[in-house]
Amino acid sequence: MENQRISYEHPAGLNEETLLKACKIERGRGGGPGGQHRNKVETAVCVTHAASGVSGSASERRSQGENKKVAIMRLRINLALVVRGNAAGCPSDLWKSRVKKGKVMCNVKHWDYPAMLGECLDVVADNGFDIGAAGQILGCSGSQLVKLIKGERKAMVVVNEAREAAGLGKLK
Repeated sequence: MENQRISYEHPAGLNEETLLKACKIERGRGGGPGGQHRNKVETAVCVTHAASGVSGSASERRSQGENKKVAIMRLRINLALVVRGNAAGCPSDLWKSRVKKGKVMCNVKHWDYPAMLGECLDVVADNGFDIGAAGQILGCSGSQLVKLIKGERKAMVVVNEAREAAGLGKLK
């Protein structure tokens, strides 16, 4: 039997169409301040991933379309934070395309960031939250992984809580 490479893709890395097929979308009116145009139309959007129950929502824009884009990005970030997968197929093709000479090339506002963060967190978790070991698997330094994780404040909290529980020092 031939060795087959397991394709790895974190749910946060699914394309928008595939992700939305696995989600429930709710629309409503946003609450809070916002002036005369607030609460007149249903511009708030909440997108919930059915399999995991993870959601992302947005209501700060006056356009439902803009709020939907923001809600989807927030959902993808939340999926990266919450859903852990088997990182046996890592690094993924996406990861390889975004790491050049050991440097992780991905801005926190880029569409690929949630997928990169999810993959990073999966590998870090699979390696007992040892950042250096995860970096070796992913072809970059531990400091590059920390930089990627720091892009999302909640990710730092998740990693530091797990490291503390494992008797490891907090990342700074």
